[in-house]
Amino acid sequence: MEEKKIKTVKKAEPMGERHGTQKDANEMAVERTLMAADRSLMAWVRTGLSLISFGFTIYKFLDIQDKQLEAMGKTLMAVSSPKVVGLLMIGLGILSLVLGTIENLAIFKSYRQFYKTIRHPRYSLFIAGVITTIGIVLFLGIIFNLSGLS
Repeated sequence: MEEKKIKTVKKAEPMGERHGTQKDANEMAVERTLMAADRSLMAWVRTGLSLISFGFTIYKFLDIQDKQLEAMGKTLMAVSSPKVVGLLMIGLGILSLVLGTIENLAIFKSYRQFYKTIRHPRYSLFIAGVITTIGIVLFLGIIFNLSGLS
């Protein structure tokens, strides 16, 4: 009789086993989502900064035009006054910064409920806060005609 030879097979390592500091697919997906949320916040920041800077520039430009027209004895209509146009654009810029920040905070809060160990730097949130503060200062400076700002 012939003897059957039994082949021994090496035991393979299970797929997805972690080696050292290697991250699993779920952790990487969470990180990509959080980075996408930060990129979205930075898009809000760019929009808000553009609106604030254009609003302040238009305010200063129209203010100079208004003063030149006053010197010649002419006036602009009250609706198109530099204050209204500048404040409208700066206010929209501040609003976009606030809405973007709220959206970013909500995303991070929802992910922290499921993943308690999220350690993601929040630099974009800091920048959004700084630019929002600058926008509010400019907004108030135009309203109250502060000499250093308007």
